[in-house]
Amino acid sequence: MVDRARSLRREATEAERALWRLLSRYRPSFTRQLVIDRYIVDLACRAAKLAVEFDGGQHHEQVAYDAERTAVLEGLGWKVIRLWNSDVLANPEGAAEYILSEAAECLGGTHPQPLPSREGRVRRPRFG
Repeated sequence: MVDRARSLRREATEAERALWRLLSRYRPSFTRQLVIDRYIVDLACRAAKLAVEFDGGQHHEQVAYDAERTAVLEGLGWKVIRLWNSDVLANPEGAAEYILSEAAECLGGTHPQPLPSREGRVRRPRFG
């Protein structure tokens, strides 16, 4: 399974690449093509136990398989969200924002990327 996950990482879809460019710098970190039980998840945040699946046209025919897969992953404590490739490509920033908000919710409402502590702060002289 690990070898298959590695090959899927090398052969990522355009939607996966677009979101990876946006999400790879955030914390908690995300992982591509993570092996969970007998499945390989497209994108995952281990800390939040959030699994993200990117669905293309082939998923219209495998609804039962996707439902079973989601049930197994949720039984293991993972939250599964699905995004259509076409939606991700049409609005990658919106998809990234949605994934980050879901990760924050899974972590109990914490912000997935800490806010800068001194941004916009004007420094006053100490003496004088």
